[in-house]
Amino acid sequence: MVDIRSLVPDIDLQMRYAGSDNFTGTRVDGYEAARCFLQVPAARALARAEMQLRGEHMRLRIYDCYRPARAVRHFVAWAHDLADQRTKPQYYPNLDKRALLGDYISPTSGHSRGATADLTLLQCDAAGGECKPLDMGTGFDFFDPLANTDSPQATVAQRRNRERLRVIMQAAGFRNYPLEWWHFTLDPEPEPKRYYDFVIR
Repeated sequence: MVDIRSLVPDIDLQMRYAGSDNFTGTRVDGYEAARCFLQVPAARALARAEMQLRGEHMRLRIYDCYRPARAVRHFVAWAHDLADQRTKPQYYPNLDKRALLGDYISPTSGHSRGATADLTLLQCDAAGGECKPLDMGTGFDFFDPLANTDSPQATVAQRRNRERLRVIMQAAGFRNYPLEWWHFTLDPEPEPKRYYDFVIR
């Protein structure tokens, strides 16, 4: 795997699991640095998408890339801890925590194969300087049907922004996970049956 910044040194990273600003409310196991690692084909495809966007005064903001298997185990343990409801208002206000296991939190994750990224779109000014996230209708990791890519609950403008992201990523070779507008996996994956567990440093 490679660090995406070896291909795009100034790509916008907001690696949520390397800090406490995520649905667990704490730094996640395996994330000792806010870095994005991907398999080489996925990293190159993501870099192509970023370069195309820059020509349109847009950019990507990346929330997660390779995810150590130990981080996935951390997620599952958190989901089983029903006493910890600290992040419910922000991340799953309409769901019982027990409902998160399955479609949202699984014992394995494609992220651990290094060909999946969670991201959003930024709109930049004409000089390419100040960039702000487009309105996608929910934040990253919002566990709710509203976060489904084609959710009818999203506004017309929000669905348009989601579709714009999907089209750009599909053109670069990624497929979207329909339950999460931010989730994209290179298609085909370089190693579809392998799961990595090295710590991100």
